[in-house]
Amino acid sequence: MTIKRVKPLIKGDTIGLTAPAGPVDSEKLQVAISRINEMGFNVEVGKTCYEKYGGYLAGTPENRAKELNAMFMNKGISAIFCLRGGYGSMHLLPLLNYEAIAMNPKLFVGYSDITALHIVLQQKCHLPTIHGPMPASDLVNANDFTIQSLKNVLLQYPFKGKVKNPDNERIGCLVPGTASGMLIGGNLSVLVSTLGTPYEIDTKGKILFLEDIGEEPYRIDRMLTQLALAGKFSESAGIVLGTWTECTSERYSDGFKVEDLFGKIIAPIGKPTIFNVKAGHGNPTLALPLGLTAYMDAENGWLSFG
Repeated sequence: MTIKRVKPLIKGDTIGLTAPAGPVDSEKLQVAISRINEMGFNVEVGKTCYEKYGGYLAGTPENRAKELNAMFMNKGISAIFCLRGGYGSMHLLPLLNYEAIAMNPKLFVGYSDITALHIVLQQKCHLPTIHGPMPASDLVNANDFTIQSLKNVLLQYPFKGKVKNPDNERIGCLVPGTASGMLIGGNLSVLVSTLGTPYEIDTKGKILFLEDIGEEPYRIDRMLTQLALAGKFSESAGIVLGTWTECTSERYSDGFKVEDLFGKIIAPIGKPTIFNVKAGHGNPTLALPLGLTAYMDAENGWLSFG
C-alpha cells in the first residue's frame, strides 16, 4: 500500500475545525480557537462545532460526515483538527466519500474516539494521519511539551527522528526485539469496536499503538483478549503501549493492574513491545504520525521515523 504524500503546514495556513464526535460549549470553543491562532494558524470553524444532537453528539451523523467531506475537498484548508473526541465517529464511516478524500490528502489530527477515522483514512484512502492533542480537550490546557510535539509533526511533516518522551519518563521494554512497519492504532476500546465490521483494523506487518482512559483492568483484559483471539497481535510486527489514564480497578481492589495484563496477554505472543510512550489521554502528550513507517528497538526503548 502506497501512502499518499501530505504537505507540512506553514505559519498562516488555515486549519479546518470540525466536531465528528461530541459537542463542546461555546466558551471552550472560543478558547480552542484562540489556541490554534496562538500556534500561528488561521481557523475555519465548521457548523458542527456549534451543534448538539442527542445530548452527546455534535450534530447528526449526516451533518458531521458532510462537513468532514467538505473540509477535505476545500482547497483553502491545509489541515483538519477534530475539536474533541467523546463518541460518534463510527457513525460517519459509511457516510464518508473515500474517493474524494483520497484525492485531496491533507493533515488530519485527533485521537480517542477519532481512532475510528484514523483507521478508515489509512486503510481506505491510504492517508497518513496524526494521533495528537485536540483543541477543546487538550490544547486549552496543554503545556509547552504537548504544543511543541504537535508543532514538530505539523511543521516538519513527514516527521523524522526518534520519538522523545518528556524528561524523566523512560520508555520501557516489555518484549525485546526490533521491528519496522506502518504505525497504526489508537484508542483500545474504539479500535476493538471495529472488529467484525467492514472497517476492521488490519495489523498485518504493522506496528500497533494502543492507549485508553477510564477503563477498569477487567475490561481492558477483555479487549486485549479479543484482539489476541482475532490475531491482531500475532499478525503485527510490533506493539507500542501508550498512556493508560485512570485505568485502575474500583470493582476489584486486589485484582490485576493494567501492567499485569500486558505481561499476561501481550508478552507471550513474542512481538517486540515497548511501554510508557507518553501518547494518549494525558498532559503532557506526544503527537504521533500514524500511517508512516516506524522503526522500533524495544530493548533500547526507542521508536523512530524516517
